[in-house]
Amino acid sequence: MNRSLTVIAVAIVVLAGGGAWYVQSKLPVRQGQVALAALQGPVTVRYDERGVPHIRAGNQADMYRALGYVQAQDRLFQMEIMRRLARGELAEVLGPKLVDTDKLFRSLRIRERAASYLTELDHQSPSFLALQAYLDGINQYQANNPKPVEFDLLGIAPRPFTGEDTISVAGYMAYSFAAGFRTEPLLTYIRDQLGSDYLKIFDLDWQPQGVLSPALAASDWETLGALAQLSDQALSQAGLPQFEGSNAWVVSGKRTQSGKPLLAGDPHIRFAAPSVWYEAQLSAPDFDLYGYHQALVPFAFLGNNPDFGWSLTMFQNDDLDLIAEKTNPANPNQVWYYGQWVDMTRSEQQIAVKGEAPVTLTLRQSPHGPIINDVLGATAGNTPIAMWWGFLETKNPILEGFYQLNRADTLSRARTAATFIQAPGLNLVWANAKGDIGWWAAAQLPKRPAGVNPAFILDGSTSQADKDGFYPFSANPQEENPARGYIVSANFQPLSPAGIEIPGYYNLADRGQQLDRQLSDASVKWNLKNSQALQLGTATGYAQRVLKPLLPVLREVVTDPGERKLVEQLAQWKGDYPLDSTAATLFNQFLYSLTEATMRDKLGDSFFDAMLTTRVIDAALPRLAASPDSLWWDNRSTARTETRADTVKVAWQASIAHLKATLGDDPGQWRWGVAHTLTHEHPLGRQKPLDWLLNVGPFAAPGGHEVPNNLSAKLGNAPWPVSYGPSTRRLIDFAEPSHGLTINPVGQSGVPFDKHYRDQAESYIEGDYDKPHMDENEIQLNTRSTLRLVPAG
Repeated sequence: MNRSLTVIAVAIVVLAGGGAWYVQSKLPVRQGQVALAALQGPVTVRYDERGVPHIRAGNQADMYRALGYVQAQDRLFQMEIMRRLARGELAEVLGPKLVDTDKLFRSLRIRERAASYLTELDHQSPSFLALQAYLDGINQYQANNPKPVEFDLLGIAPRPFTGEDTISVAGYMAYSFAAGFRTEPLLTYIRDQLGSDYLKIFDLDWQPQGVLSPALAASDWETLGALAQLSDQALSQAGLPQFEGSNAWVVSGKRTQSGKPLLAGDPHIRFAAPSVWYEAQLSAPDFDLYGYHQALVPFAFLGNNPDFGWSLTMFQNDDLDLIAEKTNPANPNQVWYYGQWVDMTRSEQQIAVKGEAPVTLTLRQSPHGPIINDVLGATAGNTPIAMWWGFLETKNPILEGFYQLNRADTLSRARTAATFIQAPGLNLVWANAKGDIGWWAAAQLPKRPAGVNPAFILDGSTSQADKDGFYPFSANPQEENPARGYIVSANFQPLSPAGIEIPGYYNLADRGQQLDRQLSDASVKWNLKNSQALQLGTATGYAQRVLKPLLPVLREVVTDPGERKLVEQLAQWKGDYPLDSTAATLFNQFLYSLTEATMRDKLGDSFFDAMLTTRVIDAALPRLAASPDSLWWDNRSTARTETRADTVKVAWQASIAHLKATLGDDPGQWRWGVAHTLTHEHPLGRQKPLDWLLNVGPFAAPGGHEVPNNLSAKLGNAPWPVSYGPSTRRLIDFAEPSHGLTINPVGQSGVPFDKHYRDQAESYIEGDYDKPHMDENEIQLNTRSTLRLVPAG
């Protein structure tokens, strides 16, 4: 026995030693010297205590090549999985479950647009040369270093990264903004299958001409419901960032304590491990910027230096239309277009599938755009649904836009950079040390025919889907140095100076109104400290708007004395979401139970589930609550006609029963921090035991849906896993721009077992901030290691 134990002990030591060697071989090298081909001179990379590289080069080509190299050290797998998702190549490494996702992304034609986009670029422009240097840095790292752990687990064979990959990732970003895939089928179903009275809570004009012609068949509606679900699953189940919303505001010097502008920003993006942003300070002659970079993009999407800085929010304009085509009864490959039958084009692609034979995907395209329901194959309905998408239809020199924005120190230069951003639509909120503040809604807005509401699927046999070009940039919403002294951007619907309609899928106004109320207080002088409290706010007036018309009903239908106390607790609640709140838990559960009781029976499972992922449900629920005679209150599954009181009672009883079953019989234990948690999920973290190794969390999470600290979970039954929220929090006072504040939700590194993989996660959830280092003396004081990149040979 002793001999056997000795053998086992030796085996464990060998395995542990081998495991430690294996893990160590995968970690980034942040110290020493590395030779890189094509460098013109040495580059110094100093890493601070958070693992952020501070890159100093003798020229900008070397600077971007070094950025590619060091970002690949930390994020190579993120780069790989992002390009595969965008280009429809996940099944090759993740297996047959991802075939439908690949089909969806290939049907979007992102691959083809990326190829044509590159041919349109000036290959001698500074932005293109910077991109090529950056990609070369990535490829040199990949070619000369061990593969990431995930490559080994999945059997990924490395291949060079290209400009097409960069543009494809931009296409993914644009698609993740597009709510039309989920919203337009839903609203069209309500209009055409339920009727105009059911649209009233969505505050949409009923189109008196009626339904689509020809009317969609039952199989078509099943297809659209499945497509809406696939659209959500393709994003939510990939463990990759999805863009959801954002806060940004800027305050002029006359409203700040320092007398200089103060910039705040926290883009709202789906949480993942690693997080979306890669921080880096880039320095070269005539260039210095502390930036936040995405995978495969060399130019910072967020950033600042001592002279200027900016943040972004989603514009959320509707730049994607779904179009139902009328087909020729004698030839289903022809559609009616401008008074005649026109052939659709066809092409085939092979999707490689791990462990199985390739899958053939047939892609069709009508004159209006790609046919997107073909991804469902044999289960697709008979009506082709085409897609018009701004990403495919605009010149969209977005790389040039961000190249210029990274260098924009004046209002004029920032405005010019904004004109190059066309799809997806973004709000650019900007300030400089001279005292200017500005905001531009950057997008190309299409000219649709008068009276056409693109919230619905359009009729391809008419002129509904026509586009008469685009409006000029001057018609976009924008402000420069407004007299009130501040600007707020929080995804609510903005107004055009030209008075044009701007259809879109905007967030509730409550979050922006909450920020505006506080920023408009003339007695407050804003600084970094009180701005932190503003970013971390956990309340809006939304809950009170929903509850106000329902409280009298609840007091009428709730008879149990203990439950009546809970009703009064809701009546006294201020609509905030701290960790210890039980009212927040009760309200969230009641909100879902009310939604389910009123809508599932009319929409069916697929459209109901799709609706929960849209923004229109947020705006509909307060209107429903205040509409005692709405047809939604009746349950179609019963013989009687239910009233609002009947359905509110059912929803309340369902809420109490579920919370008791899930969180216990004592309502005092229904704390928000128990029911509302955040886990940063790695793309492979759905597989046990990889979840334990690769995911970060769970953490009890304050905040909630559409409050300033927008830690949002999908509307559903408790408990609620947080899906998205502030992807970073930034605060910059331009009196001391080198002493701003920031935080990463997880950590700078995407390499499992690296010390910077999860080192900021607890600070983030607790509402703490770190200090980015931009001043040379502070960089020196906080340098933990130095990597020198030198010319090869």
